[in-house]
Parts: sequence; structure tokens; C-alpha cells
Amino acid sequence: MVRTAKKHSDRVYDLVVDRIQRGELGREDRLVDVAIAADLGLSRMPVRDALMRLVHEGYLERSTRGFMLPNLSRREILEVFEIRRLLEPRAAAIAARCIRDGQLADMKAAVSEALEIIDTGDAPRFFRLSERFRNGWLSAVSNLTLQQTIQRYLAQVQAVRLATMGNRGTLRVIVAGQRELLAAFSAHDSVAAADRILRFVIEGEAAYLAAVPEE
Repeated sequence: MVRTAKKHSDRVYDLVVDRIQRGELGREDRLVDVAIAADLGLSRMPVRDALMRLVHEGYLERSTRGFMLPNLSRREILEVFEIRRLLEPRAAAIAARCIRDGQLADMKAAVSEALEIIDTGDAPRFFRLSERFRNGWLSAVSNLTLQQTIQRYLAQVQAVRLATMGNRGTLRVIVAGQRELLAAFSAHDSVAAADRILRFVIEGEAAYLAAVPEE
């Protein structure tokens, strides 16, 4: 019975993480354990266990109306940028060595589609494509501890995207960076990949600071 409950909890955990990583949850969305349990035909307890685990890992936070994406302060977002500048270049260097043709093909398709929709103003779709690109190279990071650590800062990445993706100039900068990253990954050039992802993070911070000036 305990093992079955753990299995159900892991299933719910994976489903919610997948929704977060695909950009399917917005700032106003609420996850309610009773509703999820009913949808999946489960009891409430394994669902709540999964949601609390996501809270402890930084993916979600509790509210009076359920669970939601973390509402990070400006200071917290800038602090995570510091951590990303340290971790992501190393991760990109590893990914450049290990990335497979299938992963590259999927990333290339995401970039091509993103380029086509910049002028449509479809920010949610662009958001999902950006997450698809990011998941592509992160999935190639063979150091799983490093990969999982970076993925735990997804709430910060999402907050930055929500603040900046209404600007089409920013979208063009993002696609240009993705194309250069794709070239580095395709060449299996660890140095170029590390350098470009660092500049990518710095550009993201600059866009965020421009969109959310200090009070």
C-alpha cells in the first residue's frame, strides 16, 4: 500500500513538473490537490505529497487557494541570475560534448518555429518553444545533479520570461542567442557553448532589469 502510494505520488510529481517545464502553468493558475486527485482517479494524499515535494524543491509555493508558481521578488530573481552565471556555462560545455542528433533536430525545429512567430505576438507559444529549446540542451547534460539543480531554478526563468516576452525586440535577441547556441552545440564546441550561454544569461538579466526597474 505504501509502495503504491509512493508510485502515485511520483506519477503526479512527474506530470506537474512536465506541465511547468512546458510553460503550461501561468502566474494566475492554481493547482488544487482535490481537483487533481479527482481528474486522475487517485486519493488526495499522494497528490498532496507530490505537491508538497514540489514546494520543497522550489517549483511551487502554497497559497490560500492551492499551489502556484513561486512569486519571486526582484531581489530573488537577480540572486538566481548570479547562480545561473556560475552553473549554466559548465552545463552547456558538458551538453556540447554529449548532445545527440535527435536532440539537436528538436532544438532546431523549436528555433525555426520561434523565428516564424515573433511578429505574431503569440508570447505563450514562444514561451513554450523557448522551454522546449532549453529542455533540449539540458537533457544532454550528463551530470544529473547539475542538470537537476539548474532545473530547480525554472521558476526564476519563467518569471523573467513573463516580464520580458511582451517585447518583440527581446524575442529577436532570444532567437539570435538560441541560433548561436545551436551552432555551438552542433559543432560540439564546449568553449563556444559555455561562452554563449553565459552571454545569454547576461542578456536575460539586462532585459529583466529594463522591464522591471528598481522601485
